[in-house]
Amino acid sequence: MSRRGAAADAVMDTDAQSVGQAVMAADGAVPPTSTHRPPALVTSPIRRTVLMLALPVLGEQLLNTLVGLVDTFLSGRISVDATAAVGLASYVGWLMAMLFMLVGTGTTALVSRAIGAGRPDEANHVANQSFTLATFNGLIGAAFIYALAPSFATWQNMRGSTYDITVDYLRIEAIGHAFTSMTLVGGAALRGVGDMRTPLKVLSIVNAVNVILSPALVWGVGPLPDCGVNGIVLGTVIARIGGAILMVTVLARGKSGLKLHATMLAPVWNTIRRVLWIGIPAAGEGAVMWIGQFFFLLIIARLAEGEVGKAFYAAHFIGVRLESLTYLPAVAWAAAAATMIGQALGAGVPRRAKRVGHEAALQCALLALASTILFIIFAPQIMRAMHDSPLVREVGVPALRLVALFQPCMAFSIVYLGAMRGAGATRYPLLITIITMLLFRLPIAYVCGIVLQGGLIGAWAGMVTDMTLRATLATLRYRRGEWLHVRV
Repeated sequence: MSRRGAAADAVMDTDAQSVGQAVMAADGAVPPTSTHRPPALVTSPIRRTVLMLALPVLGEQLLNTLVGLVDTFLSGRISVDATAAVGLASYVGWLMAMLFMLVGTGTTALVSRAIGAGRPDEANHVANQSFTLATFNGLIGAAFIYALAPSFATWQNMRGSTYDITVDYLRIEAIGHAFTSMTLVGGAALRGVGDMRTPLKVLSIVNAVNVILSPALVWGVGPLPDCGVNGIVLGTVIARIGGAILMVTVLARGKSGLKLHATMLAPVWNTIRRVLWIGIPAAGEGAVMWIGQFFFLLIIARLAEGEVGKAFYAAHFIGVRLESLTYLPAVAWAAAAATMIGQALGAGVPRRAKRVGHEAALQCALLALASTILFIIFAPQIMRAMHDSPLVREVGVPALRLVALFQPCMAFSIVYLGAMRGAGATRYPLLITIITMLLFRLPIAYVCGIVLQGGLIGAWAGMVTDMTLRATLATLRYRRGEWLHVRV
């Protein structure tokens, strides 16, 4: 830690002691004050609390990813064209999720700060305002995807049946995005108060509906029609609509101190500005990331012509889906850290806030190492299970083993950047993304993949460079501690 960061911690911790909230012993717990009893997340042992908060979010993330894996698996049973359509739709869905978290990031930061400071009414007000904003974003996002579906397919060099399948798929899925926004932001608000289990339950139901309904609609089980590729997306959309209805029902009845009130849903611009002040840089980061990923896909789509090119494209999407075994735990531990950090800063205990991020990164890195070992040893078996095409498996196995080596880097970058966002510090993560994505990933991928004809391995060389640099910059910034001083 730098001398400046250590000095800042010392000053802030002295302030915390002056109100009776000094850090206790080795577990970082704090005693209650005479005027306000800190929430449990501010007084409990850090290591156990991080783990207990992260596990439900991990379950939620894994279930959410299982929706995508089921869709990818089903497309692999149909054709390479179907896999390409589902893969592109996953990237578009990722863009929408990141833009929806424009609201979610600000919501978690503000709700957790309010809870930590003992202001539950303020937390509930923020949750209601965020839900209004989420509804608006969802409708705008759905219209955006529907209108641009043909352009997305054209930009990815799709023609013929692949183009037709993809456009139909994207337009049907656009309906689901309007509802996904509500589910994501409702979950973000609940996580801000420390309720990680309710979003898990909602996603469990979404996943169950998708796993049952999508295959049934693909092959026309029982009275259901045989919809082919469109059956995949119809099942997913129906499941997501159901998830949004369930989330609205839960919050309308009241949960964990949050309750939707019709009178509190009317826009209050000062609150919306606070949410957006934190969320806009986070959304900007997401937009830069997505634009970079889209151009990265343009490179992947042009690595080769004909069947080899299609195999590269399909193997890339399968590899990205598999990589979620690291990505999702990292998101879960980052969410746990964000909640604990927000509440600790609200309670005036910055030293504890900083320790939370380090503990979350350590725990997640150990899980990422397990993914590394799994991918290296079982890459052939994994690719064989995910796709019927021998060519897809041939190009996918070495690429999967390459990216396996960099899974711990991914974990460190996601957890530390997510932890800083939990404090409301969203501008530096945006800068890191601009540097690593636009100045390193894309140029290296283009040169190694297309100019030097390195295929999928060459393109992914840019991706792993991005991962390594992102992890390094995020770790250094977190250790310096300037993010502890951000006002929200």
